[in-house]
Amino acid sequence: MIHMEGERMLSFLASLEKDSSPLLQQIEEDALKNDVPIIRQETGSLLRFLIALHKPARILEVGTATGYSALTMWDAAKARVRIDTIEKYEKRIPIAKANFEEAGCLLDGPMVRRNGIYLYEGDATEILASLEGSYDMIFMDAAKGQYGNFLEHVTRLLAPGGLLVSDNVLQEGDILESRYAVCRRDRTIHSRMREYLYELKHSEIYETTILNIGDGMALSVKVGEETIES
Repeated sequence: MIHMEGERMLSFLASLEKDSSPLLQQIEEDALKNDVPIIRQETGSLLRFLIALHKPARILEVGTATGYSALTMWDAAKARVRIDTIEKYEKRIPIAKANFEEAGCLLDGPMVRRNGIYLYEGDATEILASLEGSYDMIFMDAAKGQYGNFLEHVTRLLAPGGLLVSDNVLQEGDILESRYAVCRRDRTIHSRMREYLYELKHSEIYETTILNIGDGMALSVKVGEETIES
């Protein structure tokens, strides 16, 4: 629960933001109307900063939804980037593709050798296991209870010095609570997220900081080459 002062601060910071493109504004409106989860404004602002700083040539996103975050990153990179994104939910896939097509960046195949956005359809674990090559930045924004299962594949795919950004890691503050203080249906996710954050913070492969931005973001730089055991 955000205190009143926190809400006032968020409102003030939001008032400083530049307007997003008409397409992103429309996607955001549709997401709010149809209860589609998208990144928060402050999360998008941080992603833009990280892309400006890190200048990734290849980005992998786990969890497309309707394409809002992928298009935010595409816009931040000034279209000088290749983004591969993964989505399982069948109802959202055609919407995301339509949004990418409207932005003029939809790629029609994974082997296309130009900048743009390609959407992989299906289970993230299976797709991650099949991917090859390396990415300069990976944005994790999918099923929170699966982050730990994705980590082995993500680590293999992330280039040395690459940036792993994990969203929604504080679970609306529930991460602070005892496992038995959260709703029974959320206990498995709660435990798995705590384990995921502990692994990142104690890994010899990553240097990680956790920020209280949006619903919590973990920023991890790949500094080692050791293989994570499955």
